[in-house]
Amino acid sequence: MARSVIAAQLYTVREFARTPSDIARTLARVRAIGYEAVQTSGLGPIEPRELRRIADGEGLTICATHVPFERVRDETDAIVEEHATLNCRHVAVPLMPQEYRTGADGFVRFARDAEAAGRKLASAGLTLSYHNHRFEFQRYDGSPGLGILFSNCDPRYVKAELDTYWVQAGGADPVAWIDRLHNRIALLHLKDMTVIDDQATFAEVGEGNLNWPEILKAARAAGVEWYIVEQDVCRRDPFESLQVSLRNLRSMGLH
Repeated sequence: MARSVIAAQLYTVREFARTPSDIARTLARVRAIGYEAVQTSGLGPIEPRELRRIADGEGLTICATHVPFERVRDETDAIVEEHATLNCRHVAVPLMPQEYRTGADGFVRFARDAEAAGRKLASAGLTLSYHNHRFEFQRYDGSPGLGILFSNCDPRYVKAELDTYWVQAGGADPVAWIDRLHNRIALLHLKDMTVIDDQATFAEVGEGNLNWPEILKAARAAGVEWYIVEQDVCRRDPFESLQVSLRNLRSMGLH
């Protein structure tokens, strides 16, 4: 079990994780930077047993995964088996399928389908979380889609993997949303935002404009279990970006 609550989202280094041998080298580099846990996403094909073997060999906990919702909904038993192999209890959906993006009614349908899958996962000791992007902050009769989603499903079965960058990009306040989803956020994606040539873009945690002291304070109060560093696009070597974010988070008192 990792002693640190900080994890690296492997989507950040996806270009270096195409094959099992790539993945082995990448996990070794992530561990050498100082991370003790990872979330899987963006990896090339690899069997769960082999991934677990590599992670165990590096002393890395697989704290969470990203799994397309279609698989969570339609292949729930297989998801349970895979996560038992990975010794991982947190399943996160990275993106709402297009079929649900039809307005408020689509968010309600998604909430109900997610709750049904989440109930099955919970019976096996797993959690199901939803990872937001920007589109969930479009309003329908005054309510943002993300609010519609979470108000239409049981927090025991559908949790939030709130993404700080995308909340900000959606015109909302990450601190307010962490407070709003109190005790419902097992996983928090830490991403910073900066402005270059008048355009918002991704930055290493602590190198942009998000209010990290207040975000981390709210996250602790909300009961966040894992603080997961992710950077969709890096303007330097992605491993260096992961290192900068980790160093900055430790300087802020998160370990």
